[in-house]
Amino acid sequence: MSSLDNTGSRGSRVGVRVALVAILVAGFIAFFLFGLDDYVTIETLREHRAALQALVDEYAFLAPATFMVLYAAAIAFSLPGGLVMTITGGFLFGNVIGTTYIVIAATVGATTIFLIARTALGEPLRARAGPWLGRLEAGFQRNAFSYLLVLRLIPLFPFFVVNLVPAFLGVRLVTYFVATFIGITPATFVFATVGAGLDSLFDSGEEFTAAGILTPEIILALVGLAALALLPVAYKRFKSGQA
Repeated sequence: MSSLDNTGSRGSRVGVRVALVAILVAGFIAFFLFGLDDYVTIETLREHRAALQALVDEYAFLAPATFMVLYAAAIAFSLPGGLVMTITGGFLFGNVIGTTYIVIAATVGATTIFLIARTALGEPLRARAGPWLGRLEAGFQRNAFSYLLVLRLIPLFPFFVVNLVPAFLGVRLVTYFVATFIGITPATFVFATVGAGLDSLFDSGEEFTAAGILTPEIILALVGLAALALLPVAYKRFKSGQA
């Protein structure tokens, strides 16, 4: 009887994993199938800015809540358009309040996909990967917070990749959540501040270009923060070298 129970339990776990992955894939495909990507643009924001601002003014609670749910869902489903949505958040709610809403929503969305990936894909991957994944996992876990903080501060890799990889490397949920929340805040504030100043750009009729957002000064500041995040790692290696 116990063997049958174990078989049934394993089967149900596999079913849950398949369902979770299917939901994510279906949501990602539906986003493009229904042409929703056409609406996540700065031009759409320009055309509908008056209506969006009116909704924010009229629905002081519902508008931020709706924005945060949509933003978290976009992150959880790994949809494109995160930069546009971040700029939109700054445009609608201001740089400080907008940053707060965005960071909370992004962290919730990222944590959701982290948990799904760890549940649905983490265990099967470890079972098939062999000892090399265990060694990589052990090395990452020793400095998980610092490494993850650097990856969040400097977008060296796509956001969805950084959401998934820690799930396969056994990063603790608390470490992932805190490092994500702190790490995405500086860049989010930069983009939200850009969004908060879009009204004057729209009024002037000028074209918006994303290339001018990350100026050398801003990049240097983010790199500096990343270097600070790596100081604990450097200190540990220095101490171990002296031991």
